[in-house]
Amino acid sequence: MIERFLAQTTFTSEEDFKEHLKFKAKEDFNFAYDVMDAWAEEAPDKLALLWTSERGEEKRFTFAQLKEQTDQAASYLQSLGIGRGDMVMLILKRHYQWWLAMLALSKIGAVAIPATHMLTAHDIVYRNNRASIKAIVCVNDDYVTAQVHASLAESPTVEVLVAVNSDTELGKAVPTDFHSWNEEWDKAPAFVRPEHVNTNDDTLLIYFTSGTSGEPKMVAHDHLYALGHLATGVFWHNLNADSIHLTVADTGWGKAVWGKLYGQWFAGATVFVYDHEKFTAEKIMRQIEKYRITSFCAPPTIYRFMIQEDFTRYDLSSLKYCTTAGEALEPAVFQKFYELTGIRMMEGFGQTETTMTLGTFPWNTPKPGSMGKPNPQYDIRLLKADGSECEDGEKGEICIKVGEHKPYGLFKCYYRDEEMTHQVWHDGLYHTGDMAWRDDDGYYWFEGRIDDVIKSSGYRIGPFEVESALMTHEAVVECAITGVPDEVRGMVVKATVVLARDWKDKAGDALIKELQQHVKRETAPYKYPRIIEFVDELPKTISGKIRRVEIREKDRK
Repeated sequence: MIERFLAQTTFTSEEDFKEHLKFKAKEDFNFAYDVMDAWAEEAPDKLALLWTSERGEEKRFTFAQLKEQTDQAASYLQSLGIGRGDMVMLILKRHYQWWLAMLALSKIGAVAIPATHMLTAHDIVYRNNRASIKAIVCVNDDYVTAQVHASLAESPTVEVLVAVNSDTELGKAVPTDFHSWNEEWDKAPAFVRPEHVNTNDDTLLIYFTSGTSGEPKMVAHDHLYALGHLATGVFWHNLNADSIHLTVADTGWGKAVWGKLYGQWFAGATVFVYDHEKFTAEKIMRQIEKYRITSFCAPPTIYRFMIQEDFTRYDLSSLKYCTTAGEALEPAVFQKFYELTGIRMMEGFGQTETTMTLGTFPWNTPKPGSMGKPNPQYDIRLLKADGSECEDGEKGEICIKVGEHKPYGLFKCYYRDEEMTHQVWHDGLYHTGDMAWRDDDGYYWFEGRIDDVIKSSGYRIGPFEVESALMTHEAVVECAITGVPDEVRGMVVKATVVLARDWKDKAGDALIKELQQHVKRETAPYKYPRIIEFVDELPKTISGKIRRVEIREKDRK
């Protein structure tokens, strides 16, 4: 499959990859037709999607079955009046209908807007009006349908509502004003592909950012965004047709298409899904054991909780390859997971606005805590505040140089927000807002968001370096470093800490002093946290990223 889209398909070294990764984009590329339906012709009986749920359900879809069912879903959406360019919000948790809907919307040229099931009516109103959403397809969950219904009075563009039951809820009635996917979708007429579906520049999907600060922005991606993820699945995840891949991600945020859709199916891998409500490390590890998962990707938070488990209770011998992204990975977590499994986690970095821009690829030796090296489909620059390029060892902002043609995978714009788009994308550069430094081997090391950098007594302290030091102490499961205003030093370092189970009853002054001394031994003493607060959990975005801004706002009150 990938030979259709790459000039060279195998690489043996970093130099080979950097020099010869060349994409071949056809006109009017459409992932649903040009990849998924192509697989249905080439390997119709190959298992494409293995979906399970904590409710005891299990469904297996071959590529041929996915074609049949996504055609049917496309026809159903058309019968509801949805067509090219229409905005459709999907609030489907991990129900398998999300995959059907995503591919069906692509087949008719409509725009998918995935969203989390945790949105309130206020959140939904904001999204409906900012994007002029025409239809909402959501789970038939009492909370979700109530919030959707409550949003309608202030959402004049919404015309169509569809509710989806899980297989164990097939008899559950859908609310008034909602169509029932389960009762209606297979009654639509045979699908006829529209004469013209899309151009490469048309919008494929829009993600509302997870909003670590301010109102969520609408990140618009064109149809070539899907092609940009080929490198994510085939080369970073290192997948092939024999792989069974599990990415832990809710379908409401961007990591779902990173790890559960585009790149994995370029490789012809089996996408494994576990539909569950509340994460526990035990649940995920039992699925890996039962279904013999070979490839696993999750944010560092998941790995932090996994290494707290007794690994002798699980058979994880099927695992061959593990990756992580979403936030920086502490070296202590990397090392502990390696000791328990013999697997070195391969870290990656990217944003809702991009595909994977930096990563540790199979030919790179991972350096614990490093994001890896540039993905050659992006021209990465590390820049100082004055715009000059950083030398090795100097901290700067990760930027992407944009020439005559936009790199595959880079977003189009912040939809309906030219001012915000220009703030981050100007003079031929996209500014990520993320700080890093590069070592003399070319590996990049995350420092934090520009706004997260702490200035204390003339020092610039990146939160991640202090977090990494704290995480080497066995008492700490998770932590967040922020700055607290101080009359003498300008700011002082504060650590908000989640303790391991066996340490929770030891929270107090003695443990605070122990952790402070530990940080002083692990890194430069001026970085140690002068304030430590113990909490049960850290505030996070819907995508699982720590919301340091919320901690800072709380401390200012």
